[in-house]
Amino acid sequence: MQVPSDRSLNDLTLELIDMLASPDPEQRDGIAFPLLATWIHSGEYDTLLRGFGNGVVTGLSNGLGNSGDLTVLRRSYTALVLTEIVTRDNEMQLLPAGTVMGWGDQATSWLIREKDLRGWIPDVGWAHAVANGADLLGALARSPHFDKLELMVLLDVIADRLLAPTDHVLYHGEDDRLAYAAMAVLHRDAVAPNVVEPWIARLGAGTRRPRTRGKSSGQWPSPTAYNTSRFLRALHLQLALGVKGRSGVAGDDTLFAGPSPHRADLLLAAIEQIRAESPWLFTTPNVRRPVPSSR
Repeated sequence: MQVPSDRSLNDLTLELIDMLASPDPEQRDGIAFPLLATWIHSGEYDTLLRGFGNGVVTGLSNGLGNSGDLTVLRRSYTALVLTEIVTRDNEMQLLPAGTVMGWGDQATSWLIREKDLRGWIPDVGWAHAVANGADLLGALARSPHFDKLELMVLLDVIADRLLAPTDHVLYHGEDDRLAYAAMAVLHRDAVAPNVVEPWIARLGAGTRRPRTRGKSSGQWPSPTAYNTSRFLRALHLQLALGVKGRSGVAGDDTLFAGPSPHRADLLLAAIEQIRAESPWLFTTPNVRRPVPSSR
């Protein structure tokens, strides 16, 4: 749909941004986000993309720290719109590096600090902050402005999000979406295995019951351990089967044309952590692989 001739793009944009926070899923998912995404990719915002993104990104702090209310809708759908803005820049190279990196800083800070992890809200529809945040990380991972150090930060953010204490079990596909974001980082082939393997080991440590001196550690796995375990299994499966790019995203056919670089080593690293989580279930190899040092 083109921008209506009887309304200014600025007025329509402000109205649509407000609708991202609507409790009505038809306004949010059926009108606001699809229209904004269409106009972003048709180039309507190309000359305004920096200012547009700077205005949009403020939505990530809307009610941040709250949980159980509807402020999460604005934060989560802000992440979706930013994903489309970054994807447009990845294709057209419209923005300076500092702008995209600044948005990346705000996005990663938001995702780690987000308290409302609900996927689906009855009578309201999708909130899905973690899944939508994962999609934003995936878009940033594809950015030509992001190199080794920035990509390492994205991996650390995924781990920090998963390992943060929570009472919420992620069961609306967040594990797959986070793993797919990690796969985008790995397919860039900028982060060496001796960095990725300790990252996988850190996640694996979070799936194992803590040692206690004769005291019960309570119900196990905890939601945090369970979420992390699900992620490791999703990552293992995506490494094993391979993943394809997003439909219509420029460069994805090339980025995901073959298996992930260092696939064999990373598969073994993931398998080792999955095996260590449930040693009673899986066979143990005769020789353990040392985890490479990132130093």
